[in-house]
Amino acid sequence: MTDVRPVTEAEFPDWLRALNTGFLRPPTPTPEQFAARRAQFVPGRLLGGFDGDRCVATFRSFAQEITVVGGATVPADAISNVTVSPTHRRRGLLTRMMSQDLAAAKDRGDVVATLIAAEYPIYGRYGFGPATWTTEWTVDVPRAGLDPRWSGPADGGRIDLLDAAEVRKAGPELHERVRRGRPGAVSRDDLWWQANTGAVRFGDWTEPYYVGYRSPSGELEGLVSYQADNTWQGKQPQNTADVNWLIASTPAAERALWHYLCSIDWITKVKSGWRAPDDLLPLLLPDPRAARVTTQADWLWVRLLDVVRALEARTYDSTGTLVLEVVDRQGIAGGRYRLTASPAGASCAPTGDDAELTLDIAELATLWLGDESAARLLALGRIREVREGAAHVADALLHTPGRPWCPDLF
Repeated sequence: MTDVRPVTEAEFPDWLRALNTGFLRPPTPTPEQFAARRAQFVPGRLLGGFDGDRCVATFRSFAQEITVVGGATVPADAISNVTVSPTHRRRGLLTRMMSQDLAAAKDRGDVVATLIAAEYPIYGRYGFGPATWTTEWTVDVPRAGLDPRWSGPADGGRIDLLDAAEVRKAGPELHERVRRGRPGAVSRDDLWWQANTGAVRFGDWTEPYYVGYRSPSGELEGLVSYQADNTWQGKQPQNTADVNWLIASTPAAERALWHYLCSIDWITKVKSGWRAPDDLLPLLLPDPRAARVTTQADWLWVRLLDVVRALEARTYDSTGTLVLEVVDRQGIAGGRYRLTASPAGASCAPTGDDAELTLDIAELATLWLGDESAARLLALGRIREVREGAAHVADALLHTPGRPWCPDLF
C-alpha cells in the first residue's frame, strides 16, 4: 500500500522530482531551482505519497493570512504543489493527503484553508468553494483614446522606474496597505518578494520592468511589474506589454500606472494580468471597449475550518439573524449555527433552533467573502430554503457591493 506521510529533508529531492513530473516540467531541477524550492521546506508542511522509496504524490501547505470583509485578517492554511504522478492516479492519494493537512490545520487553529485550483472539478468534494474570481483584459492601445503625448500624471504625482532592490524594500509596506482594504487578498512573505524580483528563481527568469507611482506628497501608492516583447510587422511596432502584477492603494495610482503602460512607445497592446472582475481598468479609458476580456475564471478557493470564527471575523452592513444548517462531509465544521449580525458587530454560535437555510460547507465558503448571491445558489439548487425568504436574508447580510479579489497565484 502507498504510504502518505510528512516528507523528511532526505526525501525532499525525490518529492521535488515528483512535483516536477506532476506539473509536466523537466523532472530534474537545476541547482538554482532546487535551492529556491528548498527555501519553502517547512517540516511537517510537506506531505508525500510514497510507493516504496519513490515519491509519487506531493502536497504542500504554508501559513497565510487572508483579508475578510471589513479589513480584518484570519489565519489560513494555504495549499499548493498538489500532484499525483500519472502512474498512481485514482488511488485516493489526494484524499489522504488533504485529510491529513486539513486535520492539522484545524488543530493549529486556522480559520480557513485556501488554494488556487488548477482544475475546477477537483476540490469541491473536499469542502472548497470558489470565493473570488479573476478577469484578464487585453487593451488595444490605439483604440483606447488616450493622449499619446502624455508625459506624466496630471495630479502632481510622478512615475519612476525602479530596480529590484527598491521594490523589495518598498513593496511589502505598500502591499500591506493594499491587502487590508481588499477582501480575498492574502499575505506575501519575504520569499514572495525575492521570487518576484529575481533574487530567488523557481524557473526560467526574464527580468521585468518595475515602475512606481508617488503621490504629490511623495508617498509610494502604486507599483507595477511588466515585460514587453519585440514584435514588428512591415517596419511597424506591434509590441505587447504583459503585466505580471500591479498593486495600488488609491484610484489615482491605478489611473497613472495604466496610463503609463498605454503610453509606452511601440506598445500597441497591454495585457492586464489577473485582475478583479470589477477592476477600474476599462472605465479608466476614454473608450472602454478597447479593453477586451480575454479570461474570466474562478480564482481563490476557500474551505471553512471554523464557521464561528469565520462569520464573526467579517463585518455586516445590515442587521439580521439567520440559522444555518451547514453540511460538511469531512466532519470538520458542520453543524447548525445562529448568525446574529449588524453594523455594530456579529456573533455566531451553535444552536438547536430550527434551520432556516441548509447548505454545504463549500457553498458557505462561496458566500463568505461577499461575492456570490444566495439567491443565485438557490436558483441553481445548490442551497435549500427551509424557511421561505431565508436566501434573501442571507444576501442582505453576506453579499457586498465591492467584489473580493486575490491578486496572487500560489
